[in-house]
Amino acid sequence: MRFASQHFAILGAGRSGLGAARLARLHGAEVTIFDEGDKAKQVEDFHCVLGQAARDLVVEPGKFQQVIISPGLDEHWPLPKKFTDAGVPLVGETEFAFHLTEMPMVAITGTNGKSTCTELIATLFNGCGMKSLPCGNHGVSLSEVVASGVRYDVLALEISSFQLETIRDFRAKATLWLNFAPDHLDRYPDMESYFAAKARVFENVTADDVAIVRAGESVSSGPAQRWTFSAYGAEAGYTYSAGSFYHLGEEIGSAGGLKLRGKHNMENVLAALMTGRVFGLQYSSMLKAMESYEPPRHRCELVRTLHDREYINDSKATNLHALEACLRSQERPIVLIAGGKDKELDYTPLRAELNGQVRAMVFIGEIAEQLKQTFDDLLPCQCATDMADAVRLATEVSQAGDAIILSPGTSSFDMYTGYAQRGDVFREAVNALN
Repeated sequence: MRFASQHFAILGAGRSGLGAARLARLHGAEVTIFDEGDKAKQVEDFHCVLGQAARDLVVEPGKFQQVIISPGLDEHWPLPKKFTDAGVPLVGETEFAFHLTEMPMVAITGTNGKSTCTELIATLFNGCGMKSLPCGNHGVSLSEVVASGVRYDVLALEISSFQLETIRDFRAKATLWLNFAPDHLDRYPDMESYFAAKARVFENVTADDVAIVRAGESVSSGPAQRWTFSAYGAEAGYTYSAGSFYHLGEEIGSAGGLKLRGKHNMENVLAALMTGRVFGLQYSSMLKAMESYEPPRHRCELVRTLHDREYINDSKATNLHALEACLRSQERPIVLIAGGKDKELDYTPLRAELNGQVRAMVFIGEIAEQLKQTFDDLLPCQCATDMADAVRLATEVSQAGDAIILSPGTSSFDMYTGYAQRGDVFREAVNALN
C-alpha cells in the first residue's frame, strides 16, 4: 500500500481530520489524531492524543513521516509548528485527498455565496445525468469522499481560504471566483493576506482549465480561459436581466422556474450554468435541473409574511459583503437587524449602502453599541437585549410593506453556537408574533 510502514499525524479531530485519518489508514499508514481542544473526544478506533496531552506534546524527530492539518487550524499555531520544527512535512487535508483521486472537480471560492453555488452545481450535474456531490468546505470533506470509494462524475468542491493556505498542486477543471470582500480579519493580519490566500485557487491552473470570475473582480486567473458573469449590469460574457439569462447578449433561458430570489442568487445561477458549459451541458437541461433546487435556510429565507411585513432570515450573512448583497437584492423598504461578534470589521462603508432603503436599524450582540454609534446620525437605531427583543423592536418601528431582515454582517459566536442557531432563534421569535 502507498503509505505502508509510515506514521501520519492528523491535526484536528473534527470531520476533516477524521476523513483524512480514514483515507491515510486506507492507504496503509499508521495514524495518530491530535486535538488540543478540551472537549475533543476519541474518534472511532484511532489512537488519539487530546486536550492537555496534545498541548504538552513533544514531537520526536523521525517518529512521523507526514502531518495532515485540518482547515480550521493555522499552520503557524504552536501544535502544527511542533511537527514542522521537528522536520515533519505538512500538508492540508484537501491537498492530501487531491493526490489520492482522479475524479474531476469544480472548485468554488469567494467570500459569499459558496455554499449555495456549490449545491446548485451539484444539483445541476445530477439533474443532467452526471453523478455529483457538494463537498469540501461544505458538509463532507474531500478526504471523506475519496475514502468512501464512491465514484462521482464530477465533484462540486467548496474551498475556503483556510484550505487554500496549504495547497501545493491542487487545481480543478473549472475554478469559480464568486466575489471578494473583507472577512476573517481575526485570522489574517490584513486584507492583502486574506486575498492572497484566496487567490491561490488559481495558482496551478493551465490553459486547458476555465476560470469563472464575477465581472469587476481584480484577481488574476493565470493562464486559464477567463469567463465572466454579472447580474448587476456590468459588462460580462454571461449576464442576467429582467428575469432572463444571456450569453454574449443572446438569451439562453428564463429564471421563471427557479425558486431562488435576489440578484445575488441569479449570479450563483449564472456561475452554475457556466460550469455546466465547461462540461458540455445544454442550457435548457441545466435550467430544468435547477428548478428542483430548494433555497438553503438562513440565506435570504422568507420566514413569514404578517400584516404585510416580510420577515427574512439571512443569518448566514456573517460579513459585510453578504449583508450588502442582501440589501441590494430587496425591493421593499427595510428594517434591519444586525450585529453579533466583534470581528474587527469596519462598518462605515455600509453607510453608503443604506441608500434610503433602510428605514431603521436594530442591533444585537457584542458590537451592538458600536454599530449604534456608527449609524444613529443617519436613521433611527436601537440596541436589543436578545433576538426576541430585536424582532419586537423591529416590528414596532416597521410599516406595512416593509421587509424586516436579520442580516447580521458578522458571526454569531458571542451569543450562539453558529449562524444556524441564530437563524433558528430568529424564526422562533417571528413565529411567536401575532
